[in-house]
Amino acid sequence: MSFIVLIPARLASTRLPNKPLADIGGLPMVVRVARRVMSGSDPAGKTRVVVATDSSEIVGACDVHRVESVLTRADHPSGSDRLAEACQLLGLGDDEIVINVQGDEPLIDPALATAVANLLAGQPAASMSTAAHAIDTQADFNSPNVVKVLIDANSMALYFSRAPIPFWRDRPGALPSPAPLRHIGIYGYRAGFLRQFPKLAQAPIEVTEALEQLRVLWHGYRIAVHVTDHAPGPGVDTAEDLERVRRLFGS
Repeated sequence: MSFIVLIPARLASTRLPNKPLADIGGLPMVVRVARRVMSGSDPAGKTRVVVATDSSEIVGACDVHRVESVLTRADHPSGSDRLAEACQLLGLGDDEIVINVQGDEPLIDPALATAVANLLAGQPAASMSTAAHAIDTQADFNSPNVVKVLIDANSMALYFSRAPIPFWRDRPGALPSPAPLRHIGIYGYRAGFLRQFPKLAQAPIEVTEALEQLRVLWHGYRIAVHVTDHAPGPGVDTAEDLERVRRLFGS
């Protein structure tokens, strides 16, 4: 099965300016992410990886390192809007599967992108797919910065929340059993739905929780969830995160 990985990369960042171009082991971070995903491609080369950006500087960095990129408008309100335009610019068919890998995840497991793509391909009732892993600490379960997801018997998402869900009625405050799931911010879409998604009205629950994926559920679409045994490597949001990842790459 073939699919395309789109990596949104915006040069402006409030917490870490010019983040996509930050050097990690001699490569700009967005190039490091792209190469990481490419390393998991099948031998037939069916996986296409494209950086979608609003910056000619990022396009230039991608060109130098032979990473495909597409220049999008700078006025998009979200990464989903940027990817929707990228689908148009790349001329993707409605049924083509697109995987959204964030440009600040240089330690992303390439196999995770493949698993999320395969899941969506095998779930015709789903418009999107994503991933999750088990939460094993009370601190993560209680943290509003850790997004939780509940799934049904068919591994379809029931709800995403910053709250500690599910609530264990008979043991209030305890870590539920079986283990609750932490959402991982990787997404699969069919290109036709990705083009449609930015046109959907914002959902009240989306605004309350500040979770864009809730718009999908609120409008009646389904999200399939791949449950992995492995937590993802740390992403880069702050200067401290960047230094931590640089040490892992020996830089």
